[in-house]
Amino acid sequence: MIASLALAAALMTQTAPTAAARQDGPVVTAGPATGETADALRIREAVAYANPLPRGAPEADYPLVAWCEALVNGHVALGETLTDADPLDRDIVRLGKLEAADFRAALDAAGPRQSAGSRAAAEAAAAEAAAKWAPLAGQEEAVRSQAFGLFFGLPGRCEHAARRLRENITTPPATPEEVGLE
Repeated sequence: MIASLALAAALMTQTAPTAAARQDGPVVTAGPATGETADALRIREAVAYANPLPRGAPEADYPLVAWCEALVNGHVALGETLTDADPLDRDIVRLGKLEAADFRAALDAAGPRQSAGSRAAAEAAAAEAAAKWAPLAGQEEAVRSQAFGLFFGLPGRCEHAARRLRENITTPPATPEEVGLE
């Protein structure tokens, strides 16, 4: 909890936009367009890697990103089965497709650098994550809609692991201690 509060305070002091820079609309959360400093990114990454992953999520970056992609693709596929989807549901599906494409690009970029064992672990992780959505396939729409709305998203580590794969970053991520959070 204290680490999360410290992260929030650190990010507010490093990335808070001026009144002129604020805008309505989508907020970009990755890449240099955010104006995020390298230190702020390092702090976010340290916190993301320090938080525990959900049960069943792989620890290694390549299988984790495959797991994350499969969860997002399953959520998108479930959303696409809804005939009464509202505009927010449709936007969540649209954003999910973008997120899945980002994960796929990271996996494609890093694939040739992976060992056969890492690729096999990624395939198994993706299959396990995709299987979580299978029981909903035969359910009535109200159940599918409720499950779609209850998906709480992914661990923050997914975003950082994908970036690390894309950029071929092989050094360990910083720890909260190394960024001054503990």
